[in-house]
This record gives sequence, C-alpha cells and structure tokens, in this order.
Amino acid sequence: MPTPCRFFHQLSYMRVIEFKITEKDNNKQIKDFLREFGVSATLLTKLKHTENGITVNGKFARTIDSITAGDTLVISIENSGHMPAKLTSCTVEAVYSDDDLLILNKPPMMPVHESRNHQGDTLANAAACYMDNDTAFRSVYRLDRDTSGLVLIAKNELAASKLAGKITKDYYAVCQGILNGSGTINLPIRRLNDSIIKRGVFDDGERAVTHWQAVKNTNGNTLLKINLETGRTHQIRVHFSHLGYPLLGDTLYGNTCDKISRQALHCKTIYFTHPITDEPIIIDCDFPDDFKKAMD
Repeated sequence: MPTPCRFFHQLSYMRVIEFKITEKDNNKQIKDFLREFGVSATLLTKLKHTENGITVNGKFARTIDSITAGDTLVISIENSGHMPAKLTSCTVEAVYSDDDLLILNKPPMMPVHESRNHQGDTLANAAACYMDNDTAFRSVYRLDRDTSGLVLIAKNELAASKLAGKITKDYYAVCQGILNGSGTINLPIRRLNDSIIKRGVFDDGERAVTHWQAVKNTNGNTLLKINLETGRTHQIRVHFSHLGYPLLGDTLYGNTCDKISRQALHCKTIYFTHPITDEPIIIDCDFPDDFKKAMD
C-alpha cells in the first residue's frame, strides 16, 4: 500500500494529502495508485471534478496520467456537508483528534444522530464543538442512545470509507447472574413482528455472533468483556437476555435496577489502523460513574 509522506490542511473545508512517489509505483497510472491506497471510485470521480483535486508536481493531473518515481502527487478532498449546531455547553470528552479523525467518549442517554425528537442534544452536536462547520458529521459506527463509550468520527470521506467495518471494539457489560470462563453465542436475530424496536432470537433471523469473557463476579452479577463478530441491532442485549442473563438496567430485555437507570453497556476500547498513516492505534476510556456503581 502506498504511504503518504506527510499531510496538512490547506483550507478549513479541504483535506490535502501529499504522496512522494517511489520506484515501486514508477509509471503507474494515478487512478491505480489512488485505488490501491483506498480511494473509492466515487471519491475518485469527485477528485476529478474538484479544482486542483489531483496535482502532480504542482500541476493539474488526470487520473489516467502516469506518475514517475520522485513525483509529488497531491489530492485535495472537499469535506462537503454541514455540521449540526454546537452544543450549548460542550461537556463531551474528546479522547483523540487529528486531521482525519475525532473520537468522543459518548455519555449515556445521548443519541448519536439528530432526529425529529432530538435536535441540538446529540453526539453530532458535540462533535461540532471540535470540527469545522463545513465538515460533514460522519460517525464510522454508532452506539445505542443508552450505551456509553467511544465513537469514532471521520473528518473526511476517504477516512470514513477506509475505516468502515474495520474497527475492533471491546464492550463491557454487567449482566444478572453468574457466568465464568468465556464463550461464544451464535444465535440469529431479527425484529419482532409486532415491534419496530425490539429484537429477538429466531431461526429465520440474521446471523449474529457474540464472543464473551467473564471478568469478575459481584453481588450475583457478572462483569463481561464482549467482542462482536457481527453487528446486529441490540445484539449484546438480545443474546444475553435470551440466555437468561439480561444486562442490568435493560428495561427492554430485562428488568429495572436501582444501581443503573439504563443498560449497563459501555464501549471501552477500540483498535484500528489509521486510514492515512497506516499506524496501528488503540484508544481506551474509563467507565462512567453509573457503570462503576453497577459493577460494585
């Protein structure tokens, strides 16, 4: 994979990435070089129609042009879109930020995206505190409103497309009952016929695989570390409820709990390869206070 030699901002609404061409890419067409780097066909078309979207040695270049060892190839990605309004009081923690990525520690009870019932109080509004107004909000994945933890936001289309489906996440949950050791739950999930929200385990559902490891037992409950092989809606909650170990505080699939007023589920750690620098990155955050109370 070609590696950019450096990168920088030119304008607030552009992401400029510079490549120094080496011998291994000598005489390669620009379109092939960029596709190997991860530029999608759609983005490649946009670059062709952006003023100075693709240049070689400071001059306009076509995607069919060839590059030579020693050339400097530059692409300029327009971050089209509009960021929602900023939170009135921005208290959401940013745990990582660079030219391409923003990672926020989402508090519980906060939706990721704006909707008819949630305007101005979402993670998208929190992200606006840290990003340009001309940058679209692109969360690489989302968490349920009640679930807390890390959410990765791409600042441009290239980062978003290269990261999609390539984030490993460590979830932690507190379930009712005692579990020990580790295991895998492989049970299909689909929506209940009489509900637009609730899911369940059914033979005709979509494949859903959950890997779990018991971390500790306390007061008749179990702290679990969980990794998902698939990403079905409510997958963790449905799987453990189906087995008789619903998450604490999950009123949709279990019972109320005086220790926590939402499902005890937190995305604590994420692992990924940086979409531009190819650097392996691990980001971790602490448990929120209500989750700590549920654990204890």
